[in-house]
Amino acid sequence: MMTARLPFPQSRRRRVWLKPLGVTLALSLVTAVAAVWLWLHPPTPLPSDASAAIGGRFNLTDEDGRAFSSDSLAGRPFALYFGFTHCPDVCPTSMSDMARLLEALGPAAAEFRVYFVSVDPERDTPELLRTYTDLFHPRLIGLTGTADEIRHVARLYHAFYAKVPTGAGDYTMDHTATIYLMAPDGRFAGTIAYGESDATALEKLRRLVGRGTGSGGRG
Repeated sequence: MMTARLPFPQSRRRRVWLKPLGVTLALSLVTAVAAVWLWLHPPTPLPSDASAAIGGRFNLTDEDGRAFSSDSLAGRPFALYFGFTHCPDVCPTSMSDMARLLEALGPAAAEFRVYFVSVDPERDTPELLRTYTDLFHPRLIGLTGTADEIRHVARLYHAFYAKVPTGAGDYTMDHTATIYLMAPDGRFAGTIAYGESDATALEKLRRLVGRGTGSGGRG
């Protein structure tokens, strides 16, 4: 999650990134810097009554450049993930996992969507997000917005993110690697943790989509 910039993944399969020694040393440095940042700025813990306190109304821009309102999600379950397209490992691994789980859910979950909210609006244009999400699955939808809009959504979901300089004017993003599951009534229904087993994650998704889906298109 905290490394130098690398290209997009080339397939939906989980990949092992082979880094030269110089990049590996850079990774160690960035990891140490990020660890200090996390120690000084710990992420906001989930509230005790998470079902009522996580989620809420927001407005962003989708990967087609159209205005996107959370109001359009009323009546159907969905998942939300905070990440960025230049992420070298955690994001592509999480999205590959979700693509595999979406296929396993089958046609009964045809209207279920996973929304990839960029925490790097400086680089993640709608066009770039669409290229990125299409590498994994058509039901993975990229969302971006202004810095204030992204900050607002992150607060609604108690998600953490921070820019971590990597030298030479470049940077990476540290961020929460949790997938948030939201019920059709807009209430928080649980999470899928990074690295969680397919069996456990799939059972959570089956329970979620079993609550009913509404109609709607790509966005």
